[in-house]
Amino acid sequence: MVLLAVIVATHFWHGDSPRELGLTLDNLRASARAIAPLFLPLAAALVMVAAALLSRKLAIPWQYTLKMFGLYAGWCVFQQYLAQSYFHHRLMAMLPNRHLSSAMVALMFGAAHIPNPVLMIATTVGGFLFAEVFARHRNIWPIALTQAVAGYLIIAIVPLAITHNMRVGPGYYFFEH
Repeated sequence: MVLLAVIVATHFWHGDSPRELGLTLDNLRASARAIAPLFLPLAAALVMVAAALLSRKLAIPWQYTLKMFGLYAGWCVFQQYLAQSYFHHRLMAMLPNRHLSSAMVALMFGAAHIPNPVLMIATTVGGFLFAEVFARHRNIWPIALTQAVAGYLIIAIVPLAITHNMRVGPGYYFFEH
């Protein structure tokens, strides 16, 4: 919590506006339009997987699944806030090349998911695409939703033995399925 307070304090220190940080509804439509080529196929795939799962008896109630998606989507908003609104915003102020700042954010985002190989690859590639959209349109909401759908799709189709239930850091090594 102390680290989060320091991060938020830096926004005040630098005079960052919520619009600059991508936290308002400004550019929402443009950002959604830019991320749609990635989001729509992911969403369609998730719907197909969900339909296949619903055709079988689920071990957990559907309402619980929706609640977990909502919680995970909130976690994705927080991750995109850190990646885009904090790190990418600062890097774009320092680096004249937005593609370079996007690549650096992608590498940091991927590294935050070490040692999970599935998540490292997905978050590095997705992180670059997300950073490019953010650099052009400064809005984290469609990006976070796309991340949430992609994450849920990964957990739905990749075996737990490979994803270790989306764990990163030391928890990755202690996951037992």
